[in-house]
Amino acid sequence: MSLEKLNKVLASTYENFPKGKFISLIVLRTTYSETIFRTEGSGEPMCSEFVQAGLTDETIISRLVMTKRKQVAPERRYGREFLRAHDLLYTKKVKEQGEEKEVICSLNTNKPCEMCVDCFLYGFAAGGGGAQKSRIWTEDAFSVLSANDVIGNRTINAIYENGTMRLKREEDTKASQALVPDGEYIKPGVHFLDVVTLKDVTADELRYIIGNILFTSRYGAVSSRVGRMENQILGVFGSITELPSSLELVQATYDVLGKPLEHPLNINQLITASKQVIANWKNKRGVSVQLSEEELGNLVTDVETNWSEAERDNFLKRLTQSYESFRQIAPEKSKGKGKGKGKNTLVEVEI
Repeated sequence: MSLEKLNKVLASTYENFPKGKFISLIVLRTTYSETIFRTEGSGEPMCSEFVQAGLTDETIISRLVMTKRKQVAPERRYGREFLRAHDLLYTKKVKEQGEEKEVICSLNTNKPCEMCVDCFLYGFAAGGGGAQKSRIWTEDAFSVLSANDVIGNRTINAIYENGTMRLKREEDTKASQALVPDGEYIKPGVHFLDVVTLKDVTADELRYIIGNILFTSRYGAVSSRVGRMENQILGVFGSITELPSSLELVQATYDVLGKPLEHPLNINQLITASKQVIANWKNKRGVSVQLSEEELGNLVTDVETNWSEAERDNFLKRLTQSYESFRQIAPEKSKGKGKGKGKNTLVEVEI
């Protein structure tokens, strides 16, 4: 079994109370198209912070930031797509305008079902008082190179439906104005290093989370046009506490790479440097497990197998069933899932 070495830091079953089991994933995120990470609307600057370049290099530089929400939200939506497709999202009774109705679990509506895989793993805060803390701990991911090196700006022309910048009417005296719809963008080939910490997760929960990370491919604003990224797991650790932060990982990797560094950065050199840094983490306080290259490859294969077309339905239903004893179903309603008849009606429970 590919997860055997992690058994000591995996929870055997889900429980309401924490047990001090940590699994940390070292993730390399690489842009493969223009990408936009900003906090507000069009024209806002890219998210960035002034930080020390390395642990030993005390130069202050501005680094791009992929905020925690920019990471988790697309990955969470990816997993929910398949929960919905396999009829594994639950419904909940709510009152709207004096009428009681059932609504399907949905993000950002203050109406979580509190009973699906997504709610149990990524957490929720319901208006009625129920709450579940996320067991996927994230933090801001930082670019290896400075923001000045990896940000571009492009102006595009406003083209009419006739394919030109004029509508060819007599009153037209000049061409349409050029537009800058998004302002700055992050160039392709930009690398972000990230540490994702999982707390008290079971083997199937680990498979679900890693699948969401590996298979999510669009991030940031205007993701239907830009924002293509690829995620790669460089290391997996088990411990009784958190590992060094994402910023410390980036700074240590920057020191190993040395100067001068410029965009585009060779990804193989970056991976080698990052693995050199995390190889020393096995001696950090609290670390008990580090997967070897072969074991990591077997883990990824295991995840891909469980997420495959042939196994995905069994895998998701098995994971959903693992929370059954923690669900409280209203007795007057018959059991059922999803959008069809006989949906689950859920009593709001604090867990």
